[in-house]
Amino acid sequence: KKNIVRELNKRGCNVAVVPHNTKAQDILALDPDGIMLSNGPGDPEENTKAISELAKLVGKKPIFAICLGHQLLALALGASTTKLKYGHRGVNQPVKNLETGRTFISSQNHGYAVVNESVENIGGKISYINANDGTCEGVDYPDKSAFSVQFHPEACSGPHDTRFIFDKFTDMMGGKC
Repeated sequence: KKNIVRELNKRGCNVAVVPHNTKAQDILALDPDGIMLSNGPGDPEENTKAISELAKLVGKKPIFAICLGHQLLALALGASTTKLKYGHRGVNQPVKNLETGRTFISSQNHGYAVVNESVENIGGKISYINANDGTCEGVDYPDKSAFSVQFHPEACSGPHDTRFIFDKFTDMMGGKC
């Protein structure tokens, strides 16, 4: 999404966009300061090649993942996903930050979720949950220099309440882009 690139550009990042099927070695050859995994359609478990390549990137560079990227990162690390009975659609999905207790109104468009219980098994820590149904909305992977959110912080839902998440990513990269 262009808004993801815009948010990174606003923070001084130069962004190289690569297709979903780019090999891990080719991404690392670009010597990026960090890796952003973006959104996309479909059942995350069907993206077996992308999941395999993502597993090769974890721990090599800071990673920030959004939506499908959030699901793929979790799968690459060994977590699981599930189809939601009712997908999360629209701009009024409340997500609760488990560290601060603050609830944000987010924009979402997905039909799958990372299984909460599977996150702990892979060394992840759930950072956000959906306030309506308790599903996983974000994960921190502190030992892997990675984090992800299910919702869209680049969208205009709050209107800009969750844009600080991009600052977290640039800080993880040492403040450089």
